[in-house]
Parts: sequence; structure tokens; C-alpha cells
Amino acid sequence: MNALSHEFDLSNATMLPPLDRHAPTARDQTNLAAQWDAVHEAAAAIGVLAQLGRPEESEAVTGLPRRAAAIGGYQYDMVLRGVDDLAAVMQPGLRALLALSAGGRDTTSAALTLWREFHASRDAIIALAPDS
Repeated sequence: MNALSHEFDLSNATMLPPLDRHAPTARDQTNLAAQWDAVHEAAAAIGVLAQLGRPEESEAVTGLPRRAAAIGGYQYDMVLRGVDDLAAVMQPGLRALLALSAGGRDTTSAALTLWREFHASRDAIIALAPDS
């Protein structure tokens, strides 16, 4: 039997730093709010291409930047990264849909798929800063 065995030397190991519970600056909050609004504008365009229209958003959705800023720390950072990742996914998807639409092609099915992915991702981000 060729099992690998390791002896870990913990003498040089360091402890993780304490959680940084910094409060986001006003500029950070403004940037998050602007990006959150931008992904929802992109989602609205995708909703039109999916023939779903534009829904009214609840306070749980619109209040995310405020709630995340109030929580601060790593949860705020996770929300910020999540919104950034969501924007990175939405941008090429929307561009592709707009290119298909400009070419006269039906975008309903593809747009509906991206719409569902947006909502699943958005729900996961909102869960990071729940509305209490």
C-alpha cells in the first residue's frame, strides 16, 4: 500500500487575524448601491427580452446596500463581492442577448434562463444581509 503520511510542523503556524469589523465608508456604500441598481437595470432589460416585463422590487431587494453597510465587516465584503460577480455574469449575457435581438432572433428562451440565474444569485446575495 502506498499511503502518504505527513507530519505537520505547527511551530511556524500563525493564527488567523481577527475579523475586521470595519464600517464601510460613504463612498463604499454609494458604489455598492450604484452597482446594485445597475444589475437591476440589466435584469429589467433581460426581463423585457424574456417577455416578462419589469417587476416591482420589494424593500428586501432595494434595501440590500443599506442593510449590508449596517452589518459591515466580512458580510459587507461578501455582499460587495457577490454583487460584483453578479454584474460580471450579467454583462456578457445581456450583450449576447442584445446581439441576438439585433439580428432579429428570438431571445425569449435564453433571456428566461439568464433571468432565472439572476434571481437565484440575487436571492443568495440578499441572504447575506437578511431583512430583519
